[in-house]
Amino acid sequence: MRLVQINLQPHFGGGEVYTAFLCRALSQLGVPTRLLVHPRAAFWERLGLPADTERIAVSDMVDLPGRLPSEPIWLLSHGPLPAALRVSTPGRLRSAIAHMPVQGRDPAAFADHDRVYAVSAWVRDGLLAAGLPAWEAPLYGVAELEHRGDDGVIRRASRYDWDQRKGRDRLLGWVEPLTEALRKHPTFVRREGLTLGVVSRLTPIKQFPLLFAHLAPELKRRPQVHLEIFGSGGYASVRDLDRALAILPRGQVRFWGQQGNVAGVYRQLDYLLSGLPEKEALGLNIIEAQACGTPVIAVDAPPFTETVLDGETGFLYRDPRLDGGEDFGRLLDELLAGRERPQPARAPDHLARFSFAAFVERLRPVVADAENQLKRE
Repeated sequence: MRLVQINLQPHFGGGEVYTAFLCRALSQLGVPTRLLVHPRAAFWERLGLPADTERIAVSDMVDLPGRLPSEPIWLLSHGPLPAALRVSTPGRLRSAIAHMPVQGRDPAAFADHDRVYAVSAWVRDGLLAAGLPAWEAPLYGVAELEHRGDDGVIRRASRYDWDQRKGRDRLLGWVEPLTEALRKHPTFVRREGLTLGVVSRLTPIKQFPLLFAHLAPELKRRPQVHLEIFGSGGYASVRDLDRALAILPRGQVRFWGQQGNVAGVYRQLDYLLSGLPEKEALGLNIIEAQACGTPVIAVDAPPFTETVLDGETGFLYRDPRLDGGEDFGRLLDELLAGRERPQPARAPDHLARFSFAAFVERLRPVVADAENQLKRE
């Protein structure tokens, strides 16, 4: 069986981390990968791909069919398969990893697939409700940080990740590095008080501007709570987040940009703070933080109810769109008053669910099914 994975994302995020540990797990099961990637994606070198993963840059969608072997193959795309590869062809298994829920989106993007693998039960349920061929067992991600890089230094970097498809971003992406070079780049130092952290790409699916439109007033009332944001995003995402946080006193929130030493970041926080839930598929940052011993504060809704044990590995609070952030404020008061901080290490069975070994075992029947499907062809 020949496997071809497709991940044409030019920007680094959770889906790319997932692709890397999927390649490693497949290698352990004896399945090498030919990985088709975007030519401007320079991050693959540092993600620890196994020796039997052949990485090929594809500069144009029209080149995709020519990159496929002629013998029977298992096509596995991160996100829906490109349209040119969805055509039913003998000796070809058409499949995809669903990295985002279809709830609230058009599920037709996953039409004409033989298998769709969800990264959480929340994503799987949406696929099944839409009548799509979803694999029953979610392929939960892995809290695997040793391949992410760790230079030991957490220093302020640019909070922008420019989208080169947009004219405005291309222009600003040329100017901003020049101004950024003139700014100070201090090393992160934790402050007295309660430290909440966002460790994430600042993308629309996280809905951080909407979240903080409700939470910022609660933070303002409690100046001893500090918000530290580690991540970068496009111009509009950063602008909208700035507006939502504008009511906070100077210094209560700090931006640090994208960091390589994410394990070091997690360990400096009292709590990781999630975004809003319904557009989120799983949240690798949530399981990574818990693996580093840092509890999570998240909205009480899927998929976070799959990844956080309330009171044991973190706290769940009522969606602030329903109560204006009142329950979040109540939780902050309890924490400031000395409520015991959860210790994720005391929930080993929960953490083991997101281990690499558990991922390999979840993947084993997927590989067997793909082999059987191609034999039938």
